[in-house]
Order: sequence, then structure tokens, then C-alpha cells
Amino acid sequence: MRKENGVIVPYDRISPEALQALLEESVSREGTDSGYTRLTLAQKVDQVRGQLARGEAVIVCDLAAETTNIVLRRDLEHPGQKGPP
Repeated sequence: MRKENGVIVPYDRISPEALQALLEESVSREGTDSGYTRLTLAQKVDQVRGQLARGEAVIVCDLAAETTNIVLRRDLEHPGQKGPP
């Protein structure tokens, strides 16, 4: 499935080791704190893994930038729109 410059990669098509590394890298980036509650790395990883399993988040490989990111599906469907109006 193609989206703009990226390709959506089903999370279950990635090896468990690579998925774990991607999840850890993604949740440990600056600015990804989920709010008021302090979560451990493992808790954040579990949270994002659940979002992937429920289809709320997807893995996008940007071919032009040669990057891979986990993004919320709603952000792909409505770029630039943050939350309910």
C-alpha cells in the first residue's frame, strides 16, 4: 500500500527483533512523551504495539528519505489535522 512518498508495511511482516528495535527507537525519540503519566520504555512499546495491532497506527517507510516511522493512521488520512475540531 503506497501513501505519498512512503509505503505502509504491515507490522506482522517485520521480524520480531526488527519490530522491537523500531518500537523502542520510535518511543524513545524526543517529544514522544504521552502526557501526564510517566511510562517505562516497556510500557510505551506495549502501548504502540497495541496501536499497531488495532490498526490505529501504521509503519511507514519513506522511500525518498530512507526512513521508517510509526504514525497514527488518522494522521495519514487527514494530514495536518490534529484531533477533533
